[in-house]
Amino acid sequence: MTQPLTRERFAAGLYDLRGRYWDTHPFHLRLHSGGCTPPELRRWVANRWYYQLCLTRKNAAIIANCPLPEVRRAWGERLPYQDGPSGDEGGLADWLVLGEAVGLDRAEVLDERHVARGVRFAVDGYLHFCQTRSWTEGVAAALTEMFSPDHMADRVTAWRTHYDWIAPTGYAYFEHRIPTARKDSARTLELVLDHCVTAHQQQAALAALTFKCEVLRAMLDAVDYGADR
Repeated sequence: MTQPLTRERFAAGLYDLRGRYWDTHPFHLRLHSGGCTPPELRRWVANRWYYQLCLTRKNAAIIANCPLPEVRRAWGERLPYQDGPSGDEGGLADWLVLGEAVGLDRAEVLDERHVARGVRFAVDGYLHFCQTRSWTEGVAAALTEMFSPDHMADRVTAWRTHYDWIAPTGYAYFEHRIPTARKDSARTLELVLDHCVTAHQQQAALAALTFKCEVLRAMLDAVDYGADR
């Protein structure tokens, strides 16, 4: 019978998946080095909108699958953060402002006309995963949050350096999200370490985080392939 990993080794195994994160994708390397054209950057923003739309639904799916009230209460805090108390506040509202800051009309973001098939397929697959797998797997998949704050901070620095045509108002999303992601990732890791205690649960959590990294990279594959088409 396979023995579970110690808490320390399990945490290290999750962190070791850092190399699969999408920050090493060729498109992101160009994006952060100043190598993207304005249409390419706009395409990234427009496609990432579809992922933003998915987040509240995937978080609600995790809550629906979880039998523990204390976990549901904690995870439920994510819902109003993304949707906001009104249409003018929250993660979705901030992303629409980012779209306008890079030169997209709000209507063309909202109607998803620029969303690539591959992005739609990857995001829908992620939502389906969270709807049909255990709540611990859904939470583990969200552990890409461990890798995202530094990546987003680097993005802001790079964009301000290389893309001075972006309106300053567009950075509100990242300014709000970076500190929240740092806090969320610590709490998410604790949940996974506390509740994935058998070898099977731990392996499922590692597979879930691997899957999420592949989802993110698949999104960039689609954006990169279609950027000049």
